[in-house]
Amino acid sequence: MNYFKNYRTTIFLLGAILIGGAAGVIFGTKTSIVQPLGDLFLNLMFMIIVPLVFFSISSAIANMSEMKRLGKIMGSMVLVFLVTAAIAAILGFAGTSVMNPLEHTDTSAIKELMSKSEPSADTEDVTFLGQLVKTFTVSDFTELLSKSNMLALIVFSVLFGLSAALSGEKAKPVTAFLSAGTTVMMRMVKIIMYYAPIGLGCYFAAIIGQLGPQILEGYARSFGLYLILAVIYYFGFFTLYAFFAGGSQGVKIFWKNAMTPSITAIATCSSAACIPVNLEYTKRMGVPKDIAETIVPLGANTHKDGSVFGGVLKIVFLFSLFGKDMTSISSILSILAVSFLVGAVMGAIPSGGMIGEMLILSVFGFPAEVLPIIAVISTIIDAPATLLNSAGNTVSAMMVTRLVEGKNWMKRSLNREKTVL
Repeated sequence: MNYFKNYRTTIFLLGAILIGGAAGVIFGTKTSIVQPLGDLFLNLMFMIIVPLVFFSISSAIANMSEMKRLGKIMGSMVLVFLVTAAIAAILGFAGTSVMNPLEHTDTSAIKELMSKSEPSADTEDVTFLGQLVKTFTVSDFTELLSKSNMLALIVFSVLFGLSAALSGEKAKPVTAFLSAGTTVMMRMVKIIMYYAPIGLGCYFAAIIGQLGPQILEGYARSFGLYLILAVIYYFGFFTLYAFFAGGSQGVKIFWKNAMTPSITAIATCSSAACIPVNLEYTKRMGVPKDIAETIVPLGANTHKDGSVFGGVLKIVFLFSLFGKDMTSISSILSILAVSFLVGAVMGAIPSGGMIGEMLILSVFGFPAEVLPIIAVISTIIDAPATLLNSAGNTVSAMMVTRLVEGKNWMKRSLNREKTVL
């Protein structure tokens, strides 16, 4: 019973997608009659993306002011999160370069279907620095209220949260408001997600009905590639991270305590649900209480290497679908950067609440109609992605401890345990 409860969202989504896909294959273009039900779901999701991103990011930063040893812990945490997410993005892109999920797949039908929705090319000549300014800022506050300016909204949210944190006691009402706003928005996501099986099922039926089943092969490749990347990262890179944190002893301690958090992640498909277990076992790894209680909750919401892998996969999937260049330096850097952001904004709930997918569409200007297409990827990789997201925060806590307390932190921790015994 608990197993079904934990996987209920994923099971319903997969079931709806399978039913929708089967209906599309059987009834063909007749399934377009149910597309408005899918459009309704898309509109609901895009309707909340701006306030959701603002509240979640600004609240996380504003609440940092209450953390112990704030400066050193937060600085080390940011460094560890940035480095590990960057490694995940690079590894993910390398994987898609070797095994493109849509290679040898006929995508002409979907390109023709979506061509009417693609934004017209901007022919204005803009310098590189000018493009950066346009990407990360807007000239009017009201422009932040559009999903087309997500990166600018993220910059504003970071600055707003930082300003609230630095204002201390005077900003407590604002901080409380941001925290309450985050709670309300995440509840809103959950409410809308109750409709997700119907919305996605109907939209997927319409898409498959118009395209045929040729795109299904791309999903199978995507899942296979993700599993390969997940195994390499989980066993290989987590071991390297543990070695950095505490040498060979760190590797032993990590793997001795990693199984329960890992199994919990696979069983729940929710990084948020794993927080209590991760806290307990991170402390068993010798991580000090204040570091564990900072890294694990914040990591569950902002550090998700598994979602970074998924972000790369989705972006490459769409780039291949629309024939966009992925070989130029600017394209590669944009894919890596947006994948990194996807890992930061994905919700710590089953399938991530589709926040990352909306960010990808907004930043790259893909039509809203392709949201269900990449949402399927989130659903099929949900379990291994949660494993990397959740278990990754335990080894990240060990690395932060190494940076905060020095290279001999584990020896001191083991000595303390012996003293207690």
